[in-house]
Amino acid sequence: MPEAFGNDLQSMQEARDLVAQAQRAEEALARLNQYQIDLICVSMAEAAFQAAERLGRMAVEETGMGVAEHKAIKNQFASRDVWASIKDIRTEGVIRRDDERRIIEIAWPFGVIAALVPTTNPTSTAIFKALVAVKARNAIVIAPHPSAPKCTAEAVRVLAEAAEAAGAPKGTVSCMTRISLEGTQELLRQKAVRLIIATGGEAMVEYAHSVGKPALGVGPGNVPVYVDRSADVAKAAKDIVNSVNFDYAVICAHEGAVIADAPVAEALARAMEAQGAHFLTAEQAGRLAKVMFRPNGLMQAGFVGRSPQAIAAMAGFEVPDTARILVARCDRIGPAEPLSREKLAPVLAFYVAEGWRAGCERCIEMLNFGGKGHTLGIHCGEEEVILQFGLQKPAFRIVVNSSTTAGAIGFTTGLMPSLTLATGGMGGGISSDNITVQHLMNVKRVAYGLRSFDPPVVYDRKAAPAAAPAAPGRPSAAELEAVVRMVVQEALARK
Repeated sequence: MPEAFGNDLQSMQEARDLVAQAQRAEEALARLNQYQIDLICVSMAEAAFQAAERLGRMAVEETGMGVAEHKAIKNQFASRDVWASIKDIRTEGVIRRDDERRIIEIAWPFGVIAALVPTTNPTSTAIFKALVAVKARNAIVIAPHPSAPKCTAEAVRVLAEAAEAAGAPKGTVSCMTRISLEGTQELLRQKAVRLIIATGGEAMVEYAHSVGKPALGVGPGNVPVYVDRSADVAKAAKDIVNSVNFDYAVICAHEGAVIADAPVAEALARAMEAQGAHFLTAEQAGRLAKVMFRPNGLMQAGFVGRSPQAIAAMAGFEVPDTARILVARCDRIGPAEPLSREKLAPVLAFYVAEGWRAGCERCIEMLNFGGKGHTLGIHCGEEEVILQFGLQKPAFRIVVNSSTTAGAIGFTTGLMPSLTLATGGMGGGISSDNITVQHLMNVKRVAYGLRSFDPPVVYDRKAAPAAAPAAPGRPSAAELEAVVRMVVQEALARK
């Protein structure tokens, strides 16, 4: 038997075994009260927070993507900030009473959850998904990306040990260790899996939606940010460069393109340079565009999450060690301009537009090309302009005067802290929210009668069938005589 085929079979069997174990754990979790559930979650969050730096280093060592210090921040966010945002949410028993409408709402777990974790954020996404799943009293089975199995498995081990030490049944949080496409597909197909949370590449998310069960998927980003003439240009430049540089842009909510209002475009460019942005020459930008993407438009994996210096070297030129991001001046959006695509790397397209209306159209063009439903950024001091961007843009997160990376995930804004950003109907998803606990539980409703129901009584009055006509019989002698007399009289009258 070929080794690869044998691994596929072992991976498929592991998926079945983990789901069966998770189903048993799910039945036990459903009997725990809120205090017990919260104790388990506190233990998980604390253990993940303490391991944040180590897990960040492991992720970079295994994948070669991003910055270890930045991944540690994401791990801390996925544990500390996410737990702070959900700790007071009731997920057991009666969660709401509406005395006026006489409705009692009762929380109910979704069931076993299958979670797909990307190679770009292999530890923080696992921490986040496990924490919100267990808070909602679900068991979860995590499938790592084939490029990051060790660091994801270690993150899940930390979480599982902490959960079980606090009273969670074995199998509450588990991770596949034999990774194959067939094994992951088998996990998603298991009957006991009631919900899929898919974060990763477009093809993987599309497959998750095609399995035939509820799925929460995340589409591509390609976030445009408009900088208006009324903006604080220095702050906008700092936010943009910090955002695109953070973990070398592997969070899909980072700015993919700047659309600068013409009167402040050059001032913005200079301010970005002061923050570490390196503007490419036209020749350098052309060389990068040729090698960074495949013929089908997808990004070459070797460029994902790499430093500006490494990216430049792969494209055949050099940039200073001080370069934090690479910026290419562009004037087109679409297939003819590859750098207008989503770039999970510290590379930014730079456009100039005359006025906010033209900037608005450019942003719509960018989102429609790739990133519909995801996120938009705007730096602006005019509330009416900000509102118009909110009303008109095909994006569900409009981040104002902040980094879109940190703003969209709820780190610098009031949005719900999350590492799964849904894109709504326009992005092919079922939700437009930052996914969190409420999306991973069902709600029963006990509804009391408020008014009587007395419809009029109607009987079925069907008409009685008509009497059948009498069968013809022989005429009597009198009837024959009358007929003969009538015929004779008519004959005499005609003479």
